[in-house]
Amino acid sequence: MISIPTDKKIIDWPTSVMWFDEDGVLFSVPKPGPHPQPSREESIQQMEKFRELLGGKKACMILQTDSTSSPPKKEDREWIAKELDSVTKAMAIIATSPLSRMVANLFFGLKPPGYPAKFFSNEKDAKDWIKKYV
Repeated sequence: MISIPTDKKIIDWPTSVMWFDEDGVLFSVPKPGPHPQPSREESIQQMEKFRELLGGKKACMILQTDSTSSPPKKEDREWIAKELDSVTKAMAIIATSPLSRMVANLFFGLKPPGYPAKFFSNEKDAKDWIKKYV
């Protein structure tokens, strides 16, 4: 599990808490509880804000999943994959449960990413791997 730091600027997002580490890697931890799937319009607005946050650049990301994660709707998968490709340099995914790993595997299996992506069970291994792409 990733611990939210006290010495970084925290970015409060609708479904997660994010921050950049000293190497510019974006960390994202889901907020507790199940979250409703955003509408396409809400997703478009969130992606616009996310691009602003990244300053128009692609980012290396370490994301933590949890057991409340659900796969995106079938009709949204291609759009989400395209949007992720446009903002992601590399992605390390820390699965905190077999269910969360299955959900993430399902998404990436149906629409393989155009960037390096790998699953991990802990933050240290994820950080060591993603450093190759920073």
